[in-house]
Amino acid sequence: MSTLPPNKLSTEKIGKLIWEYSVPSIVGMVVMSVYNIVDRIFIGQGVGALAISGLALTFPFMILLQAFGMLIGAGASSRISINLGEGKTERAEKVLGNAMTLTIIISGAVALTAFLMMDYLLQLFGGTEQTISYARDYMQIIIPGTILSAILFGFNNIMRASGFPRKAMYTMMIGAAVNLVLDPLFIFVFKWGIQGAAIATVISFAVGSWWVLAHFTLPVSHIKFRKHNFKLNKEIVISIINIGMSPFSMQIATSIVVILINSTLLHYGGDLAIGAYGIVNSLATLVIMVVLGLNQGTQPIVGFNYGAKLYDRMFRTVKLAIIIGTLLTTTGFLLGMFLSDVSVGMFTTDDELTAIAANALRISIFLFPVVGFQIVISNFFQSIGKAKLSIFLSLTRQFIFLIPAILILPPIFGLNGAWAALPVSDALATLTAAYTFYRFYKNFKRL
Repeated sequence: MSTLPPNKLSTEKIGKLIWEYSVPSIVGMVVMSVYNIVDRIFIGQGVGALAISGLALTFPFMILLQAFGMLIGAGASSRISINLGEGKTERAEKVLGNAMTLTIIISGAVALTAFLMMDYLLQLFGGTEQTISYARDYMQIIIPGTILSAILFGFNNIMRASGFPRKAMYTMMIGAAVNLVLDPLFIFVFKWGIQGAAIATVISFAVGSWWVLAHFTLPVSHIKFRKHNFKLNKEIVISIINIGMSPFSMQIATSIVVILINSTLLHYGGDLAIGAYGIVNSLATLVIMVVLGLNQGTQPIVGFNYGAKLYDRMFRTVKLAIIIGTLLTTTGFLLGMFLSDVSVGMFTTDDELTAIAANALRISIFLFPVVGFQIVISNFFQSIGKAKLSIFLSLTRQFIFLIPAILILPPIFGLNGAWAALPVSDALATLTAAYTFYRFYKNFKRL
């Protein structure tokens, strides 16, 4: 299934490499978005507008699940890419084994804690009497599937980084296909409602995680599970977490911000405003996932060439990734601005919810074209092991600039101010990323 052995990363044309690695990862990330989008579409059409609001309450928790998956998966995949670039296959396998142990321990602890604190969390996330019952029905089933989710998303990153981008794509497609088939069956045929959507999602996690774990036991894999590597090594654990802290911090910050946004929307727009944010967030996340797929595809190229000291190839990869990322987010901007009613209409037939969500979409993506650049630059620093810079840049867009904007703008402009906080944060974060990368590039060339 491998399209390119690792040594080709230092010799193949950059454009061809990005195509070979990024297209499968983009497909995989888009398919990952389908897990959330399909649930929202079928629940909105089959259960109702308030059910979408209830599902939106679970979004901070779903982000939290992905955060712990990324903490291990992104950190381990970056380390594995660098180790393979340095020719250290045995070291890469130790990272793989440690990643498995960490995933089970951390995701298990998260699941137990979340289950015990479920009602408190849903109230914290902005739940009301009208919406909290929907969210509880969904989370009671999703939470036990946390470990499967972490394995699927985390080790899919590692599969891609170790030279199997196409198989990583198939992994996500298989899981999403299962979800797509079971969702309407459980919701419309069996009449299980929002619980049916949750059951379909967990089953799809199980199928995908089995597929991805089986890969690392096959002879074709460049790195394999070996029993002695499951024992945690302090140095390896720290190295994984150091790099994984960047996407982890970004996801945690996003979860906190979503909680704050939900609270603000509940105050200025009520339950339907939260539902509208769930729809807008699904559509915006779909575009962001495409850019993240680009990042996952370029990460092993950048990491390998950095480890091999082929810095010219590393910077040429980043330059091309910036161009592609900007084109992707600009496309998302155009679609969102001119097809907002059509996009929102996939999720609901409720006229009031449609009007709120369409307006929110147009405002929130106003500066989307610059977001691709900002995300690519943050990923670049993660790929070369510059964890602190990557964490800082990741936090600017989702936390450092967004929270003040959410606190300042709604009291002045009302509900529209809440939506406007998003493009304001995008602009400031992009300027910060541009300045940081310029300083790094100048210093790197001088040294």
